Amino acid sequence: MTLRNRRALVIAGAMVLSAAAAYSASADVTTKTVHMGDREIVTEVVDLGISGEFSYWSCFTGDSATWDQERIDAFNEAYEDLGIKCNVQFVPDGAGINNGKLISAISGGTAPDLLITDNPTSAYQYAAEGSFLPLDDILTEIDLKVDDFFDGCKDVMYYDDVCYLVPQDTNVILLYYRPDTAEECGLDPENPPTNLDELNVWADAMTVATDSGYDRFGIIPWLDSGDDAFVLPYIFGANPYDSESGKINLTDEQMVKYMTWVQDYAAKYDPEKINAFTSGLGGMFSPDHPFMTGKVGMTITGNWFSEALRQYAPDVQYKVCPVPVPEGGRVKSSTFGCNVFAIPYGTDEKQAELASLFIRFCEQGSVNEDNFAQWRSIPVIDAAFDDVSLTKNGDEMYALEREIANSPENGIPALCAVSAELSTQFQTVRESLIYNTDLDVTEELQKLQDQMQLQLDTK
Repeated sequence: MTLRNRRALVIAGAMVLSAAAAYSASADVTTKTVHMGDREIVTEVVDLGISGEFSYWSCFTGDSATWDQERIDAFNEAYEDLGIKCNVQFVPDGAGINNGKLISAISGGTAPDLLITDNPTSAYQYAAEGSFLPLDDILTEIDLKVDDFFDGCKDVMYYDDVCYLVPQDTNVILLYYRPDTAEECGLDPENPPTNLDELNVWADAMTVATDSGYDRFGIIPWLDSGDDAFVLPYIFGANPYDSESGKINLTDEQMVKYMTWVQDYAAKYDPEKINAFTSGLGGMFSPDHPFMTGKVGMTITGNWFSEALRQYAPDVQYKVCPVPVPEGGRVKSSTFGCNVFAIPYGTDEKQAELASLFIRFCEQGSVNEDNFAQWRSIPVIDAAFDDVSLTKNGDEMYALEREIANSPENGIPALCAVSAELSTQFQTVRESLIYNTDLDVTEELQKLQDQMQLQLDTK
């Protein structure tokens, strides 16, 4: 099926869903106490006058899969009297988005009625290509007010002013630093860096060189969330894609500042020695992560790292602050990394309605409490913070997350019809600039910009 034909059928599907919403009975909302894991929660139950089962693909694994199963069980308990049931299948690689399983299922007519993925960038590209159903009317029917969501989340929700994706929760990117390392180096842990120049000073002071390499780095710009394609460029003030003009934008001043900072850092400390230093280090959820072992004094990553520290390095003291930015950067801001729900193309109107009830269920603070408390992830609307135990208990880190979450400059960068390819190619160019410091930053970015614009124009 061609993209044009699929998009035409998606529009037709939207008309069907709109008609279903217009002629369905008014939703009846009640409350019910159900079990979620080892606790009881009070949930809203929405009666649309329909019953049945729907299929759901979940991207989660490990503890997150256990948590998702608990909320599915709670949903099924809440809706059992209405004859509604969610049937889950845990599908790796982003609910089949990253490995082609989802697109094959959509093409073959075997896609689930609902999915959640942890890859919002690729999900957005799927939406742009017509792989998901529009959700505006059905969300209105179940009284899920998307206007209340953080503006930064709306970047991923809407394509061409139509809502295709609904975030379950989101995250905040922070600078983690070790106060013991700061004190050792004569730095004040109560006054962390606030701009790029100060960050460079801290990084240099914390770095310990040896005859053969390094014992410790202050920071490695491409470690953890720094390895993501556009997290740091966006916080630094870049706009990798201009949605108003429809243009890839990799050569603006702030993007060049970011890439020059990365390349200069590599040149200063020797990329081969940095690579040798990092080659044997552990990952995020490992006791050998360099922040946990004291091999780096700072790292840029999300709120979830606090849980990794709790699990694998409970004795390590740490502090957090907003990511320092250069002049022209987005001060006290963050990208939003969201887990997003979508209803695949081909789902009929009744199944879409049933699936939407699960979306609404999962937006409740009572359902997300365990998730928020463990991972320090945040709700997608500000008012919901007040129902989270971390807020009620006065958690300082969570209060900072809330402050940053309310920045009007937050967003999800580089969302367009070639999002996935753009991110991959950008990382390749960055690696080339790290290991070949003679390459010209602007020239390499211009080449990629031209290449990706051509690809976008043919979509």
